[in-house]
Amino acid sequence: MLDEYPRPQLTRDSYLNLNGRWDYAITAADAAEPETYDGEILVPYSPEAELSGVRRTLEPDQALWYRRALVLPEGFVRDRVLLHFGAVDQSCEVLLNGVAVGDHVGGYLPFALDVTEALVPGENTLVVKVRDVTDTAHHSRGKQRGEHGGIWYTPQSGIWQTVWAESVPAAHVRSLVIVPHLAKACVEITVRAEAAEGRTARIDVLREGAVIATAEAGPGEPVRLPVEDVRPWTPEDPFLYDVEVRLGEDRVRGYFGMRSFGVGPDASGLPRLLLNGRPYFHAGVLDQGYWEGGLYTPPSDEAMVRDIQAVKNLGFTMLRKHIKIEPLRWYHHCDRLGILVWQDMVNGGGRYHPAAVTLPAVAPFVRLRDDRLGAVRRFGRADAAGRAQFARELRATVEHLRNVVSLAVWVPFNEGWGQFDAARVAAELAELDTTRSVDHASGWHDQGGGDLRSLHVYFRRFRVPRQRRRRDRRVLALTEYGGYSLAVDGHRSSEKLFGYRRYRSSEDLTRAFQRLHEEQIIPAIPRGLSATVYTQLSDVQDEMNGLLTQDREVVKLHGETVRSVISRLRYE
Repeated sequence: MLDEYPRPQLTRDSYLNLNGRWDYAITAADAAEPETYDGEILVPYSPEAELSGVRRTLEPDQALWYRRALVLPEGFVRDRVLLHFGAVDQSCEVLLNGVAVGDHVGGYLPFALDVTEALVPGENTLVVKVRDVTDTAHHSRGKQRGEHGGIWYTPQSGIWQTVWAESVPAAHVRSLVIVPHLAKACVEITVRAEAAEGRTARIDVLREGAVIATAEAGPGEPVRLPVEDVRPWTPEDPFLYDVEVRLGEDRVRGYFGMRSFGVGPDASGLPRLLLNGRPYFHAGVLDQGYWEGGLYTPPSDEAMVRDIQAVKNLGFTMLRKHIKIEPLRWYHHCDRLGILVWQDMVNGGGRYHPAAVTLPAVAPFVRLRDDRLGAVRRFGRADAAGRAQFARELRATVEHLRNVVSLAVWVPFNEGWGQFDAARVAAELAELDTTRSVDHASGWHDQGGGDLRSLHVYFRRFRVPRQRRRRDRRVLALTEYGGYSLAVDGHRSSEKLFGYRRYRSSEDLTRAFQRLHEEQIIPAIPRGLSATVYTQLSDVQDEMNGLLTQDREVVKLHGETVRSVISRLRYE
């Protein structure tokens, strides 16, 4: 039921998990709340997911209703009660005891509502009304499509991350901003607070349970605390420091890692991605974040851990989270287990023109400008409201994930899906977050922005571009490749089979994987290749090109061979 604390970097003792059995109903979009509901749904699984117990598709002209009783434990209420939703796809209205307490648009980001004034003693009634138009409007939708198939997946809707409540004092910590400064052996912490004017917060930094630095600061005031004898965070040694903050009666806990990301030259002058000031090869895997039975929602917290550990066991050092934002616990596990994260923004917009988003896969010379209205139409971004919504969600995503230790690279656009003004967006991202790199246009339609020159290669041999722009000092990255498919009897995720090359046995697939890397990838590293993203972690519906089957029961390739190959993706 996913009852683990959902926000590991800002924890409180006050916590009431609201996952579990709710009533549900599906009605016409403009209908009032039904008097009788259709049955029960297991939150936080979408109604389309098998694990929800419903298995019904919400259509664009329908509304999905949720209802449950809410009884707060004795002694739970302090001054204010906050109701948290991890994610609701795509838009929703929330009512408590018939009182509208808030709404939200955007299916991938969390939101919280102060419901104090609407509460009554004893039993309360919580109702959530959801709309999800999937790909019939400009909203962020990821890889969901009404007409799914191939690389586009089954739509899902409604509540798909944990719902929970907490109670806080009137003066309380709203968030922490934690910025490690590795070169200066200190960490900068800003306490953002509510109703705390004139107060100061006490901040303690701990190493393995012992306080190593203490400071006091007012809300919104950045303060730097020394971290002596620094133990840097790396995938090989993912060491984390703890933080405790006290603000009046409020107490929260978090953590951070001492690390730095960036771009710089190696010994031969080639631009490389840096970890802690040194060149570090990012050997990654594309991770769609879809689950057997749960769609967007994992079956358990342990399932997320097993995915990350499976990738590490095969020797990879990075996961590219593809067109999705995961629950915060997923990022926490990446932080503590030690794997780098590249984070995609979630695409949206109208329908994409095939010539803009698929032709470059076989004709890499096709490159469209994305700052002209005609090109923007091809990318499905003619709607100004959709562009504005993307900009808002980009800023909110940066704030939401700012403290993730393992997050190394932002990826605002992929293969032209909803792309617009990518160079400008990359510059804005760099201003919002000066501590990470930006891959502004993953795959094609490069606009010369960001920190990476990003290529996707599936249908041809990968070669380092012969002519690099003289002034282009961006890092060369192969951000999607491979995609080799194998359907495993008894573990197929679909009757159809989509992939870029098909193999009949694990032995054949393993040999092809080894040959691809030995002939094309490893020789490119001395010539500037600095990061790779193999497609992909697991099978997803028609796509059977995963290292694992969709049910995660079978590793398709020989593990020892994969580890041996990936160990050679490094700098000499």
